[in-house]
Amino acid sequence: MPYLSNQKFSLSAHLRQLSSAALACAVLCSSQTVWAADAKASKYYEDALTRFEKQDTTGAIIQLKNALQIDKNMLPVQMLLGKALLQNGDVVAAEVAFNEALRLGVNRAEVVVPLAQAYMAQGKQAQVLSQPQFAVAGLPPDVQLQVWLLRAAASADTGDLRAALKAVDEARVLDARSAAPWLAEVVVRIRAKQFKEAEAAVARALELTPNSADAWYQKGSVAHVSGNLPDSLAAYDQALKLDSKHIESRVARAGLYLDLNRPADTQADIDALTRYAREASIARKEPVQPSGPNEPRAYYLQALLAERNQQPEVAQKALKEITTLLDPVPIDFIRYRPQLLMLNGLAHYGLNEPEKAAQALEHFQKVQGSTPVAKLLAQIYLTQSNTNRAADLLEAYLRVNPNDGQAMTMLAGALMSKGQNAKATTLMQQALQTQDRPEFRSVLGMSLIRSGQAGSGMTELEAAFKKDPRQTQAATALIGLYLRGNQAAKAVTLADTLVRQQPNNAGFHNLLGMARGQSGKVAESKVAFEKAIALDPAFVQPKLNLARVEIATRAFDVAETRLGAILKDNEKDTDAMYEMALLSDRRGQEAQAQRWLEKANDLSGPKDTRWALALSDFHLQRGRPVPALDAVKKAAAKAPDDLPVLMMYARAQIANGDTVGAKGSLTSATRVAAYNPGQQVEIALLQMSARNWSGASYSLDKALSTSADYLPALALLSEVELLQGEPNKAEQRAREIVAKYPKRAVGPGLLGDIAQSRGQAAQALAFYKQAHQLEPSTGSFLKLFGALSSQDGGKPALQLAQSWVKARPRDAIAQKTLANAYARDGQFAAAKTTFEGLLKLTPDDSDVMNNLANVLLRLKDPGAIAMAEQAVTKAPANYNAIDTLGWALFQAGQTDRALQLLRDARLRQPASPEIRYHLAAVLARTGRNNEAREELEAALKGSASFEGGAEARALLQTLK
Repeated sequence: MPYLSNQKFSLSAHLRQLSSAALACAVLCSSQTVWAADAKASKYYEDALTRFEKQDTTGAIIQLKNALQIDKNMLPVQMLLGKALLQNGDVVAAEVAFNEALRLGVNRAEVVVPLAQAYMAQGKQAQVLSQPQFAVAGLPPDVQLQVWLLRAAASADTGDLRAALKAVDEARVLDARSAAPWLAEVVVRIRAKQFKEAEAAVARALELTPNSADAWYQKGSVAHVSGNLPDSLAAYDQALKLDSKHIESRVARAGLYLDLNRPADTQADIDALTRYAREASIARKEPVQPSGPNEPRAYYLQALLAERNQQPEVAQKALKEITTLLDPVPIDFIRYRPQLLMLNGLAHYGLNEPEKAAQALEHFQKVQGSTPVAKLLAQIYLTQSNTNRAADLLEAYLRVNPNDGQAMTMLAGALMSKGQNAKATTLMQQALQTQDRPEFRSVLGMSLIRSGQAGSGMTELEAAFKKDPRQTQAATALIGLYLRGNQAAKAVTLADTLVRQQPNNAGFHNLLGMARGQSGKVAESKVAFEKAIALDPAFVQPKLNLARVEIATRAFDVAETRLGAILKDNEKDTDAMYEMALLSDRRGQEAQAQRWLEKANDLSGPKDTRWALALSDFHLQRGRPVPALDAVKKAAAKAPDDLPVLMMYARAQIANGDTVGAKGSLTSATRVAAYNPGQQVEIALLQMSARNWSGASYSLDKALSTSADYLPALALLSEVELLQGEPNKAEQRAREIVAKYPKRAVGPGLLGDIAQSRGQAAQALAFYKQAHQLEPSTGSFLKLFGALSSQDGGKPALQLAQSWVKARPRDAIAQKTLANAYARDGQFAAAKTTFEGLLKLTPDDSDVMNNLANVLLRLKDPGAIAMAEQAVTKAPANYNAIDTLGWALFQAGQTDRALQLLRDARLRQPASPEIRYHLAAVLARTGRNNEAREELEAALKGSASFEGGAEARALLQTLK
């Protein structure tokens, strides 16, 4: 069962949970989405799958839409709908379906390739190269290969041929026996006019796959562009011999026949294309079948052939067919398909539609400038009396083709029509002046702070206020620094000084209230805020601060009334909206909290990044990385070099699997943070999340360069050195920590980690015991528990957990550790009791609900399904919870809904052999033996063992 997996009960998992809890201590993480099961919807899906497998995509789409009418959150339906729409050519709708699948939690490896194909079919090559959902990192090797080839095509389309070849090389590294990278290289080499390299690549592809129609087509293409028409024709013939319906070969050969003046053969190939188009339309059950080849290139060949045969009406009809096919297509969809752009322009020109011809040819020029098409476009401009554009276009063309006499004649005509063309440019520069006057020392200090040099800035501000107590700007800035640095006592002292100087200054009373609040004097802080409001009833900040105090003390209704009054006075007050979001969150109203944040972000100023960052963090806390990245991108557009923006950007990139992008963001953050030790430690932690050990080490070295004894940096650097495979350096640093901080647990804890990495279990245990004795904490308990787990069947670890929880019954992390230990040990009754007690402490913890549901399953308790339902309600994207519920329903005989859930879980986590086994069991029960066999073979691939592995092998034997 899922709750017995190593991931669920491992020490590292609990450490991650502890870290996550620390980050999200003030935020509720429940979800309002509830699983909706419907047997009819599942039947629609299964029927659609059967139709799709029979290539009845139209019927499949209808059935899938029927399913979505019942339950729009069925992940398998959205995935299959995307595939069917993509196959049907409806790429926009396919993108929508795939993005919906991503929103519902599909594993990126399942969707990245078809989603990229949908994007590229819409001309979104740049997005495929830049957006994190298309990152290669984190994907299985076979999917990585496909993504690299898509990136190669996208790079080639956008003109970056070097990047395209690099992507091809990356794909080749993944599978040296695959012909696909060699065929991809051919296309890039042809674009680069490197025909010898293209010929070598296609030869290698044919060595690997001598019976590939694609490979023979590419061989023909290389020969064609090289002018070797006999070899080209022979290659196209061979491709069509292998696959008579290979469209690209058929079109290319028809064009070659036309060049060779073989009109009958040309017409035969056009007729074949017409026949294939009709057959495909019938297979898709379309009501109207095409009367022609339904292919723009074939129609153009038909037009040329008709002109040769002096059939102008046939030619005009063929040209009209081209524009009928291409005009409805959004220009972005074909902007990287210059052949189609050129065909559309030529067709409109042949139909005497110069304005439409110019539109298509202008887009062609953006992709492939300096071709003879420029002359046709210039001619159109001249007929429109647009001589300036014609001259500019021709001048650009002649710089590349200086000997083209026709172009030179056209340019001369254009210049005479408009006179002489002169270009003039002017450049302007401005200089900045600075003044060094004593009263500006405060400004200097704040400038240093904004540049990341907080220490130096604080020194300047303190000096300014000491020399001139009238420098209240310096004092207020210092109070803010003290509060951010948890120096509340200093902040209170300085705020008191300001209030004594100016007792009628509402702003100073507000600062005093903030300082008192951070020092724990809640009642006194409220008095200061109320005094500020009394002095200035229009002053909003103390009202917001009072609302914050009321939210913190759970006076929710009072806070809502106060914030509502602020928004009544100013409906665009984004600070009040943010506090409303916090209030909604504390009340468990997640959707309402999100709406408040989005509204605040939409109304934020051009330089205000606060609400974008808050919205990004809100999504990250709830496991929604894509919208989190979208939110922080808006902040980055406003302030690309702001440290909080860079840090949040990196967090979102890591959550989206874009570690390369995260490293770049964190490199910038390290620069911006300068030598601030606390900020550099935060950056280093994110670098570690991105597995950038060298980057983390650099940040920590920078932190220690100005604060050599800063314990968090010293401890983290020792961890990094251990991760870098340098245990001796890590040990030396850990012993330095022990010497400097002998009464702290950090040093012995690190020495325990190092001993454990060396396989020195006894030494590790001794160090962990020492650390736990020095500073007993949940962290030291977890390390000691982990070390004891391998001794005497885990009994000492269990005893430690029992005594720790008995003494600290509200330690939820320790209690979860104990419950999991009971479950691993087979003490399911004790595990049930402990999990139930834990739920009273953490009623929104979906992992606890899921594990309790598994325990109840083991105890054959009928409450297992209800508990699993609660887990999925709280965490609708958690594949373990979905799997547990599906398996529990299957055990209870509810096969249809179990199948729906387990398909969803499988799409979210295809790497889980246990989920695939569970799905296979249900598939086998419902008679889908082929699909069940595929899932079992995938589950049993490799040597990793899993709960239910023996049963999976036995089931597979029955299906062979």
